[in-house]
Amino acid sequence: MEYLDFELPIKELEEQLTKCVAIGHESDIDVTETCQQIEKKLEDTKKDIYKNLSAWQRVQLSRHPNRPYTLDYIEALCGDSFLELHGDRNVKDDKAMIGGLGKIGDQSYMFIGQQKGYNTKTRQYRNFGMANPEGYRKALRLMKSAEKFGIPVVTLIDTPGAYPGLEAEERGQGEAIARNILEMTRLKVPIITVIIGEGASGGALGIGVGDSVLMLENSWYSVISPENCSSILWRSWEHKEKAAEALKLTATDAMKIKVIDEIIKEPLGGAHTDREGTFIAVRDAIVANYDKLKNLSQEDLVSSRMDKYSKMGEFKG
Repeated sequence: MEYLDFELPIKELEEQLTKCVAIGHESDIDVTETCQQIEKKLEDTKKDIYKNLSAWQRVQLSRHPNRPYTLDYIEALCGDSFLELHGDRNVKDDKAMIGGLGKIGDQSYMFIGQQKGYNTKTRQYRNFGMANPEGYRKALRLMKSAEKFGIPVVTLIDTPGAYPGLEAEERGQGEAIARNILEMTRLKVPIITVIIGEGASGGALGIGVGDSVLMLENSWYSVISPENCSSILWRSWEHKEKAAEALKLTATDAMKIKVIDEIIKEPLGGAHTDREGTFIAVRDAIVANYDKLKNLSQEDLVSSRMDKYSKMGEFKG
């Protein structure tokens, strides 16, 4: 188990509890009451820490190395029914963007999302979850296929941003993302978007235009990462915590300004502490939102989606 800096009090108490239990097993001393006291203090400490998380601490949780990634969710939601589809039919198959058909219950969905790696080798293989233009073109190809066969689309967002390399720009990174945003606004099937980790910039928006946009409690969604914002404004990453607060990137902030539609609550301590519980919460949210959308006509679906995004940013002077 890996601990973040603000979780060190929890680590200390868990170590005390482990030692207390070990003493009880190795000797005749009754340590039941002592263990119960430590357990109570541990629970209270967890509640105190996690109910008062800063924006930067939520960013840290969204990047936790044990946090579930897109393929973890798909495997949990679909089991053996998932069929991954590859390639943009133009350049290559982008490993940072995955997609394919799968079922939740008896309903088929087209799943699309960014995939990060679990270690150095797989992170390089997945390009750290940063898609190239062909990744966004693959995503669009799969969305169009879903539209053709009347299959709803589920996108899972977890990216530090689209790949910013020279070769990506040469192959039309900006155009590919802009094309996806345009096509998603008028796609004639329901789109459910779930932000499961990092939701940064155009990298997220390229698959983020949904009828229902859901966000896990400890994920973040913003035009730029706190570190990059800090480096632009202060010429240093040292002010990343201040930048995180100013960017209003948490799920609560996004809900207040109506950028998202629903917050999916995570287990105490984050999604990685109870993966199964998180998968169930995400599955239930997807099913519930699809039930709201499935009976809308194609015209009403597209019209309401257009209205939703047209209203963003409106204010009264």
